[in-house]
Amino acid sequence: MTALEFTYQIGTFSKFLRPFALRLTKDGDDANDLVQDTLVKAFTNRDKYQDGTNLKAWLFTIMKNTFITQYQRMVRRNTFIDTTDNLHYINSMESLQENKAVNSFINEDIQSALSKIDSMYRVPFMLYFEGFKYHEIAEELDLPIGTVKNRIFMARRDLKNHLHMYA
Repeated sequence: MTALEFTYQIGTFSKFLRPFALRLTKDGDDANDLVQDTLVKAFTNRDKYQDGTNLKAWLFTIMKNTFITQYQRMVRRNTFIDTTDNLHYINSMESLQENKAVNSFINEDIQSALSKIDSMYRVPFMLYFEGFKYHEIAEELDLPIGTVKNRIFMARRDLKNHLHMYA
């Protein structure tokens, strides 16, 4: 493909790039910048394009990869790293005050809420809470796996209703 044909083909597909760029960036100016960056990369990397390859898909791939790279760069740039030497204040356990009374009240509320749940729902939920997998609970209780999932869901919903003050 000659340079003129390549330029013409890119020009015909460039109108499809802007809507895709808008979906990625959610901003008109950023979308225009992304389209421009994509077209510049396409022209500079024309030698990497192979005849017979879907040019439109190639352009969309360049755009997606450019967007991902710019997004990762922005996240890295906006990440704050504390390099101060006084980290002992942050990780100091001596300054942490626990209120064991509050923990006791919370535990009592949780135990009370659990006791209000029907054992049909409580037993699968407690097994799941203890770390058993759905299929292990189903085997243990001789229930279908869908029933186990449903009962755990119902127990969670009931607990959420009983413990709404902690939400």
